[in-house]
Amino acid sequence: MEEADRILIHSLRQAGTAVPPEVQTLRAFTTELVVEAVVRCLRVINPAVGSSLSPLLPLAMSARFRLAMSLAQACMDLGYPLELGYQNFLYPSEPDLRDLLLFLAERLPTDASTDADQPAGDSAILLRAIGSQIRDQLALPWVPPLLRTPKLQHLQGSAPQKSFHASRLVLPELSSKGELREFQASSLLLPAPTQVSQPASRVASLLECHAIQLCQHMGQDHPGDKDWVHGASRLPTQEDTRSHQQRLQKHLAEHLRQTWGQPGPPQQARDLGELLQAWGSGTRTGAPKGSRFTHSEKFTFHLEPEAQEAQGSDVPATSRWSEQDTLAAQEQELEALWEQLEGVNRNIEEVEANMKTLRIGLVQVETKCRQSELSMADREQALRLKSRAVELLPDGAANLAKLQLVVESSAQRVIHLAGQWEKHRVPLLSEYRNLRKLQDCRELESSRRLAEIQELHQSVRAAAEEARRKEELYKQLMSELETLPKDVSRLAYTQRILEIVGNIRKQKEEITKILSDTKELQKEINSLSGKLDRTFAVTDELVFKDAKKDDAVRKAYKYLAALHENCSQLIQTIEDTGTIMREVRDLEEQIETEMGKKTLSNLEKIQEDYRALRQENAGLLGRVREI
Repeated sequence: MEEADRILIHSLRQAGTAVPPEVQTLRAFTTELVVEAVVRCLRVINPAVGSSLSPLLPLAMSARFRLAMSLAQACMDLGYPLELGYQNFLYPSEPDLRDLLLFLAERLPTDASTDADQPAGDSAILLRAIGSQIRDQLALPWVPPLLRTPKLQHLQGSAPQKSFHASRLVLPELSSKGELREFQASSLLLPAPTQVSQPASRVASLLECHAIQLCQHMGQDHPGDKDWVHGASRLPTQEDTRSHQQRLQKHLAEHLRQTWGQPGPPQQARDLGELLQAWGSGTRTGAPKGSRFTHSEKFTFHLEPEAQEAQGSDVPATSRWSEQDTLAAQEQELEALWEQLEGVNRNIEEVEANMKTLRIGLVQVETKCRQSELSMADREQALRLKSRAVELLPDGAANLAKLQLVVESSAQRVIHLAGQWEKHRVPLLSEYRNLRKLQDCRELESSRRLAEIQELHQSVRAAAEEARRKEELYKQLMSELETLPKDVSRLAYTQRILEIVGNIRKQKEEITKILSDTKELQKEINSLSGKLDRTFAVTDELVFKDAKKDDAVRKAYKYLAALHENCSQLIQTIEDTGTIMREVRDLEEQIETEMGKKTLSNLEKIQEDYRALRQENAGLLGRVREI
């Protein structure tokens, strides 16, 4: 057991348990060391369970009992087959402790190829816990912050629910010579992070400033619109929307002014339909065909003769108009055009709806027409048959005889065709049956070969899996070999193993020899007992015959009976002595086992813990009374 204890203690040290060097067997384990060993093993086996348990034994008895019950429950959850309670940790016995630690040592990870380079102890446990957390987080898909459950918020974090607010940053700019400007190179210009008062807005401000710089760098795509550079890289605000509306109104007013000239009173304005009709009629005149740019230029800058005359005659009048009246007229005209455009859009939508309805109706009518044509063809066929029958009615007898002749000839023809078909059918059927048998044989052969191929594939996969397993085992053994101390020679371990095997072989031979001697002795005892019984029976019979005639023989018979009875008692006493000696040996082994369980020391500990628990209860009762 000492060798097994040393191996088990070595495994516990690799799991991170601080076992003192003087502890060489499980008999020397204390309660604190047992608790630490079990907690360290649980942390390596299942970090989620072991991280919540403390390897240090608390001072309070109630906390000790809770910790021991938690350890027992954790071991039972791992599948410990034997009965387990708090007493196995607070008052451990050597056999139960050995079974428990062997169970936990078997559950320890054996993949040394991944853990060979990791240090043992608390750092290794921390690294394993971090790795498991990272693997759990990587296994979960990314979810937007607003859709995360509390568990996902714990794993992936919860983003701050704040609006995107940016502030203007003043950054150093280079002049044409590549030098900083005078005021920007001084200490008056604050760093970019300190220019934003709110820490939550710093990232947004930096992102917007960077976007503006990118837009300025790409400003050659919009050389005529400088506002685009400043407006394209940030979120639209109400002022930006209002400025865009004003700019659009200004462009529309300028377009209308160039197209229609100086606007007059509202009643002289033309609607959108007339404008499109006039532009379309102008493009269909005898003027040469131009490009799209030419038409748009004519539509934009060409003035009709009536408009030019009105413009020339109303120059004095329009000059008296104020700027406000001009804007009001333009707005009214723009509103009228928008209303007309909305009306045209509504008309177009109504026409499209009517067209959809008409298309559906057209499809239905076409379907009905096709059905009517099919029914008409059927009726025409029936009508032709009936008309043919009506034509044959006047000469019914002759036509009936002709029909009978046609039927008979058709029957003879059918019989003749059936005979010919039978002549062709017999060889074809035999050929079909032969081909069917051949096909069945081929299918059986193919299925057999397919089964053989599948078995071969399975054997190949099994061989590959076995090779992979052996390769992993080889790597694991090589890594374990590398971790072993180099100063210990393999010959010493081999010699020691051979000595152990030799001792076991000798013990086995001695046990076999003892068993054979015991069997021979038992046979000899049985034969002697039988011989003794037979000899006594014969002697008793002979002496008993002579005892009736002679007194000396009668006394000899009495002495013979007493001798036989005393010998029987002596044999029984020897057998009882052997039984008692066996019982004594069994009791001595039980005493050694009980001594190994530390029953007396555990009883003393239980009494001490009981007194400490009573003191704690008394202190708690005193506090309750004081409250």
